[in-house]
Amino acid sequence: MDKKSFNLVTEPWIQVLDKNGNPKEVSLLDVFEDAASYQRLAGDMASQDLVILRLLVAILTTVYSRVDANGEVYEWLTLDEKMHVKEADEEDYEYDDLVNTWQLLYKNGQFSKSVAQYLKENSSKFDFLGDDPFYQVNKEVYDQEVPANKKVNIKSPKGTVDIKQINRTISESNNSPSIFSPKTRQTKNEVNMAQLVRWIITYQGFAGVTDKTKVNSKKKFSVSAGWLYGLNPVFAQGENLFQTLMLNLVFSEEYRVEKPFWEFENAVEYIEFLKDEPFARDLSISTLYTLWSRMLHIEWIDDEPIIFTAGLPKLDSTEAFVEPMTTWRRNKKTGEVYPATKHLADLTKAMWRNFGQYVRTTDSDELEDMHEPEIIKWLRNVQDNEYLPTDTSLTLRTTTLISDGNATSQSPVVEVNDQFRIKADVLFDKNDKDYWPEDIENMIDLTQQVGKDFWIFTNNISKLRGLDGTDFADNSTAKFYESLNLPFLTWLASLRNDQERTAKTVEWKNILKKVAIIKAEEVLKNASPRDIIGQESSKEEGSGINNIFTIFNWYKLNVFRHIK
Repeated sequence: MDKKSFNLVTEPWIQVLDKNGNPKEVSLLDVFEDAASYQRLAGDMASQDLVILRLLVAILTTVYSRVDANGEVYEWLTLDEKMHVKEADEEDYEYDDLVNTWQLLYKNGQFSKSVAQYLKENSSKFDFLGDDPFYQVNKEVYDQEVPANKKVNIKSPKGTVDIKQINRTISESNNSPSIFSPKTRQTKNEVNMAQLVRWIITYQGFAGVTDKTKVNSKKKFSVSAGWLYGLNPVFAQGENLFQTLMLNLVFSEEYRVEKPFWEFENAVEYIEFLKDEPFARDLSISTLYTLWSRMLHIEWIDDEPIIFTAGLPKLDSTEAFVEPMTTWRRNKKTGEVYPATKHLADLTKAMWRNFGQYVRTTDSDELEDMHEPEIIKWLRNVQDNEYLPTDTSLTLRTTTLISDGNATSQSPVVEVNDQFRIKADVLFDKNDKDYWPEDIENMIDLTQQVGKDFWIFTNNISKLRGLDGTDFADNSTAKFYESLNLPFLTWLASLRNDQERTAKTVEWKNILKKVAIIKAEEVLKNASPRDIIGQESSKEEGSGINNIFTIFNWYKLNVFRHIK
């Protein structure tokens, strides 16, 4: 290769949008120094941006859990020359010091010089082509950690993965060609260095389990599909990249030494650490944000990469509340809480319809199964401390890759992106009597009830037409909800804490009623002669003719009964 070094600290590789909306590649030093000048991350796909966001936040979490906004080391810590923790007096840990650091950084609108200092002191760890390459291992370590028949062999490589497979806009194996690939067959394995870096990091978060090589271990283990694959991600997006990074910069009330993978003594120590299968709940935020699912090694032949890969153990995510960016679900049988996961069946359900997964909507005693995402708790704390302007609007986003559901592959088949925007003082309403989140959840429950009415309406028409199954009702109801997405998001963003709650809920009820009738009338317009003539009602339905008009009348009756 022409370059024997590609250091992520100084080389441009992170793709962002500048103030004018133009894409630009920047280095780690650039992205932190000029974060307020960039709109947002703008990589090859949204899920890649999430992975890079978590890497950037891991760096910030590491730095500012050690020094304050003025670069002063916290009193309970002793750092070495690389700004690593030498000694920590956990009993003297002051959580409020970190909160104050956050407030000063946000107020200043820029990161302090400590971030650049940390990156420069540890720059050797961020070299993608170095002796200990970033997010990879060297040949010696790889051969040491895999079975003898899977060692690096250029002439007859085993246990490799192509670029077209780690490129999640393609995700093509040699056995399953991607028909709708954004690249031609001849160019599917072509990437420049910056793109390769981004895809390697993304692959660690969304790997799947198609590769067969595992690292050597004395005990059997399940291979990780990627930590992010097991989450239902939620994160905040600000008006620019600086705000986005700050809003997602979360500090834990319980002190833990932040330890991203590059702060381990060497790659062998990190691999052994993962092979011990630690509980995720015992790790730090930066450890989870930079977690490997694969031990990767890249051989370069005529400037072309050959990527060797070996699976690493899947970590137990039970009650891993140290992970800020996920919603949670409770196992009804065991009572244990796990990160929620999106499935193919969730594709048609917009983020706002799961509002109650993101924020507590009523008294905690009535929501035993609900664990609020840590990012939401953090933002509430920031709001309660009045560190955000009173009129601040928060954009909560979700983005993830959903697997095919096949336990032997878990290959990504679709990317989900969604968001909703809401005033911070509405989301974190302090009123006990007129609590906005509860009113919002009630409107969502009402909307879902009308959605059920619409499904019954269209399913009855399906039966009238002699159709088998529920496809017509399912597809029609999905379109019904699609027509509600924009009106609801607009209504949600319009809510203010000084408004009369009843007036705004009535406003939504009127919108809902109007849409419900319009969508049903659209079905009526496509009525066939058979729909109009109808048929004799069954004994269960009572005497008389059952046609599309009687079905519509029953539907309207139910809608008006529910929307009072």
